[in-house]
Amino acid sequence: MRERCNNPSHENYPSYGKRGIAVCERWDSFENFLQDMGTRPDGHTIDRIDVNGDYEPGNCSWATNEEQQRNRRDTAWFDLGVLGEIPRIAFKPEGTNPRTFSGRLERGWTLEEAITGIKGISCPIQERAMSTSC
Repeated sequence: MRERCNNPSHENYPSYGKRGIAVCERWDSFENFLQDMGTRPDGHTIDRIDVNGDYEPGNCSWATNEEQQRNRRDTAWFDLGVLGEIPRIAFKPEGTNPRTFSGRLERGWTLEEAITGIKGISCPIQERAMSTSC
């Protein structure tokens, strides 16, 4: 945590310290860190709830690797309430560079177009999930 935020030579510094991610001063004391975070559960590492926020009380939790993989800057969240019990999903199209995918959305492509890579597709994912006519 400290190395990637404070050491420009650390391989992950560009994704942390260079982006302005810092460790709060309170955590300069390990006792304070332990008081705020508690003992690390087996199989967990520290995770920032807001991936653009600092390492500080209220923005950190202990998370499994699976939980951490869902909490990344390249994970896009979409509301798909029509599908029933899963109102939101984390989506990373396999085989598609996350920047390509997010760039399509930023350029005004629909979710379906961004997923398929086909501009002008007319059958929404929600309809395809419920029927085979598209």
